Amino acid sequence: MPPILPDFSNSVKLKYVKLGYQYLVNHILTLTLIPIMAGIFLEVLRLGPDEILKLWTSLHFDLVQILCSSFLIIFIATVYFMSKPRTVFLVDYACFKPPVTCRVPFSTFMEHSRLILSNNPKSVEFQMRILERSGLGEETCLPPAIHYIPPNPTMEAARGEAELVIFSAMDALFEKTGLKPKDIDILIVNCSLFSPTPSLSAMVINKYKLRSNIRSFNLSGMGCSAGVISIDLARDLLQVHPNSNAVVVSTEIITPNYYQGNERAMLLPNCLFRMGGAALLLSNRRSERRRAKYRLVHVVRTHKGSDDKAYRCVFEEEDKEGKVGISLSKDLMAIAGEALKSNITTMGPLVLPASEQLLFLLTLIGRKIVNPKWKPYIPDFKQAFEHFCIHAGGRAVIDELQKNLQLSAEHCEASRMTLHRFGNTSSSSLWYELGYIEAKGRMRKGDRVWQIAFGSGFKCNSAVWKCNRSIETPSEGPWADCIDRYPVHIPEVVKL
Repeated sequence: MPPILPDFSNSVKLKYVKLGYQYLVNHILTLTLIPIMAGIFLEVLRLGPDEILKLWTSLHFDLVQILCSSFLIIFIATVYFMSKPRTVFLVDYACFKPPVTCRVPFSTFMEHSRLILSNNPKSVEFQMRILERSGLGEETCLPPAIHYIPPNPTMEAARGEAELVIFSAMDALFEKTGLKPKDIDILIVNCSLFSPTPSLSAMVINKYKLRSNIRSFNLSGMGCSAGVISIDLARDLLQVHPNSNAVVVSTEIITPNYYQGNERAMLLPNCLFRMGGAALLLSNRRSERRRAKYRLVHVVRTHKGSDDKAYRCVFEEEDKEGKVGISLSKDLMAIAGEALKSNITTMGPLVLPASEQLLFLLTLIGRKIVNPKWKPYIPDFKQAFEHFCIHAGGRAVIDELQKNLQLSAEHCEASRMTLHRFGNTSSSSLWYELGYIEAKGRMRKGDRVWQIAFGSGFKCNSAVWKCNRSIETPSEGPWADCIDRYPVHIPEVVKL
């Protein structure tokens, strides 16, 4: 018999080959400069001090040349520092923790559904199937008005929920940072579906008696990715307003948006969305550099609204009975995948190491020139980030991103546990996830965090943060009383 060839896939540690390739490409400049510098150093040693002194005296500089050179250096340095964008720091943030009285166990949710939709048992059964596979736990919360049978979504109740969530988060932020209301220069509040008059930002100004010259903004209708949009807006404002503090509040008010009809596409949000909110302090003050938790590195926004399917895949409308709700399209995941693809195409060159960019480029050239059927290379974003905060929009969203980005279970742990403990809290979910990572004591100085959010329109928005200092496990916050129980096993189906 002919000799059997060795199994190279097992005999050669391909993992170490790839690590060697990554080190070589990522440090190519250093590896090139070292021999050059060594050669120069040896040549200097060979010349000796007399030759070096003779070479120096042979150079002639007059006063005009020295002055012109000095002026040019000062001019270039001035232009560089003036054009350099101001660093934006995330000093700290606070997440709202709903009261125990607002909890909605599965049994309570289903009992309410049976009573409210008593004329349509199929809709009740549909909600039960969704809830069984949702990834939510027994401790998620809904506002008091939704606990009534039937729900009582009045304007007063909606304002009450907004005040509870926003003021609680703001109070916690003031306590954590020592910030005084008069020190706030910029205020941004985002809430997609509840947009009263006066606005929610005006409500905050009235409550805390903020300055009359404050720059306030109220964003609505922007979906679950509005939190990253608010960060982007705050960053732009902080570039033109030096020595300023910006407070961003992200929330979604559930009370006026609980659907009471029978359309399945509109019943889905009832099963997933829960109470939540977050307030964060951003600053460009140099005095905040030492105590700030994170530094904002990149914000990348992608909007697919020019496509009709993408525009209508998350749509607020009336059903046949005239009841208003949010309709989720069956094409939602496919559209989200396309939006993510566009987003990471822009994000990749900003964050990926040279080794991953080179592999991606070579594969792209190969597909164009050699064989179009070649499998496209998916860049390894784990080389660029230590932590991932994927919007906890639902189990399907997290599963899809884990698969597409080839992430491990640990990378998606914060997103899954946030969905289990708090449900889909819309734009604020990213901050509950970051809070989970901190509560687990995993955040170290220099760690990079990628926040990914999706929203109606359709949008995929990303924010990249770099940890400014090692963060101790917080003794307070939404995870303080339950972090020891997590992570928990979440079965594919929870039989109700």
